[in-house]
Amino acid sequence: MSFWSPERNQSPGGLDAHLSRILFLLLLIVAPSAQGVIQNLEACKVFQSDNGSSVNCYLPAKFPPYLPADTIYLSVEFLNLTQLPPDALQGTPNLQELHLSSNRLENLSAKFLLPVPQLKVLDLTRNALTRLPPGLFWVSAALHTLVLKENQLEALVASWLHGLKALVHLDLSGNRLRTLPPALLANFTDLRILDLGNNQLETLPPDLLKGPLNLERLHLEDNRLQAFEESLLVPQPNLHYLFLNDNQLTTVAAGAFRGLKQLDMLDLSNNLLTSVPKGLWTYLGWPGAAQDMKDGFDISGNPWTCNQDLDDLYQWLVANKNKMFSVNGTRCTEPKAMKGQTLLAVAMSHLESKAGKEIGVTASKSTAPH
Repeated sequence: MSFWSPERNQSPGGLDAHLSRILFLLLLIVAPSAQGVIQNLEACKVFQSDNGSSVNCYLPAKFPPYLPADTIYLSVEFLNLTQLPPDALQGTPNLQELHLSSNRLENLSAKFLLPVPQLKVLDLTRNALTRLPPGLFWVSAALHTLVLKENQLEALVASWLHGLKALVHLDLSGNRLRTLPPALLANFTDLRILDLGNNQLETLPPDLLKGPLNLERLHLEDNRLQAFEESLLVPQPNLHYLFLNDNQLTTVAAGAFRGLKQLDMLDLSNNLLTSVPKGLWTYLGWPGAAQDMKDGFDISGNPWTCNQDLDDLYQWLVANKNKMFSVNGTRCTEPKAMKGQTLLAVAMSHLESKAGKEIGVTASKSTAPH
């Protein structure tokens, strides 16, 4: 914990940072019994740097009633807070990161972020939020990371996110979302990471990704999706990681991956796929191609029907066998004669048999009388 130097800029209220920090420490010492005031000096630690102060609060603390004017980083986590006063961040205009995870926050005031227009990171993981107030992000044009993971959101309203213009990372995983509204992400052209995993989504709006055209990671795992449509990822030329595992997918459209140019990882494991359409793999993972799926793929845990309808998959699988995860967990369910065999072994046997037949046909033609 550092003490302040006198060469700090003045705060908007006229107090210089030196006096601001002294008052902060005095308040912690002389007001231990006040509502919401830290119980002891060690509960919050202030770290000083040339860029500003970082404040970390620990049990038995509550939200600090006063913060240094040059605070740029604030962590108030694991404190079981249920509410925060609307003016909790007043006097900290330079705040850039706010971490409030693992509390029990049930709601936030629409005015909560007004004092911190330079905020870049907001982490609200593991709280009890069921909604966001309209206008919360009106002055949050600089915010690039918003984490709402593991709250109790059952629905989203697009207007809740109005004001966000620089968002790069949006994490909505671990909520109770069943549907998403149209045009939810229409203005998020800089979005690179979208995490919608571990919700209850059964369908996705066709225009979901029409705004963010430069995604690099898309998490849709642990939902209830039954079909993956052709238009959703067209185009997503910069997508590197796609997670569709642990859904209820029975169909993937033949052109679903057509807009992908740089996919490095695909996870389709633990779905209900018995077959896939011809042409699905045309755009993925061929050796020497730009999209060679260097980090691998997983199609295990599906009830594959191993017949001639998988010929396209067989060829692709053998060509990419060195990138395959969970070979032993990728097995045939049907027909009965092949039940339990690994899909890769069946694919290799199928292609060998097919090659043998083609050689036989060629030899027969060459020896046939003219």
